Amino acid sequence: MSRIIVITSGKGGVGKTTITANLGLAIASFGYKVALVDADFGLRNLDLLLGLEQRVVYTSIDVLEGQCSIDKALVKDKRQPNLVLLPAAQNRTKEAISPDQMKQLVAQISENFDYILIDSPAGIEMGFRNAIVAAKEAIVITTPEMAAVRDADRIVGILESEDLEKIQLIVNRIKPQMIKLNQMISVEDIIDLLVIPLIGIVPDDERIIISTNRGEPLVLEEPPSVPAMAFNNIARRLNGQEIPYLDLMASHDNLMTRIRRHFFGS
Repeated sequence: MSRIIVITSGKGGVGKTTITANLGLAIASFGYKVALVDADFGLRNLDLLLGLEQRVVYTSIDVLEGQCSIDKALVKDKRQPNLVLLPAAQNRTKEAISPDQMKQLVAQISENFDYILIDSPAGIEMGFRNAIVAAKEAIVITTPEMAAVRDADRIVGILESEDLEKIQLIVNRIKPQMIKLNQMISVEDIIDLLVIPLIGIVPDDERIIISTNRGEPLVLEEPPSVPAMAFNNIARRLNGQEIPYLDLMASHDNLMTRIRRHFFGS
């Protein structure tokens, strides 16, 4: 049985698609077969972040309309053979697909993949409902901003009513210096507000923006940067490993020294 996980937030612009792309590649690098499903009809971006936009021929709508098989619509990643993408249609609205149709799409691929990650659109309207309907687990993304945390709290309430097996939290775009100066909500405060288990924290880093613009997810970096390590650690925790959290409050020099020792020895 595949693990079907929806990645959602409530508020737009908190990094759902970036996290979906990086987690998908990280999990696939462990040897698991991973399918990424773009549920953001009309505004698809997952293909861009993966650098696969030139490979998209068919979309999930084409599958539902009988114009192609599910296998033809799946786009194989050019770097990682264990990863595929099911693209959304750009020329349709979120109302172009029903919850039952989304269930049908996910059911068609669930037997062939170990993980299915569904990239949910922002908000709590039809697109969100479609994204969560086939999921067994959820990862809620928030940033340390009150508006994002409040919207995440609303999403958590809806997800809890859906009887999902597991709901976990990623706090994205952490700026340690702002937390030290009490200018940003701390991770601990966010956990207290949302009352769901934390599975990862990701620092704010300009390299994430550069990588998304290039269509080269950060987890492909060698040696990995701090945010790349954060993505890989989240993937390992999803897979059941007990991985300690990076101490983002440590100075940058000390943290990079520990990373170099981890990969290259002392």
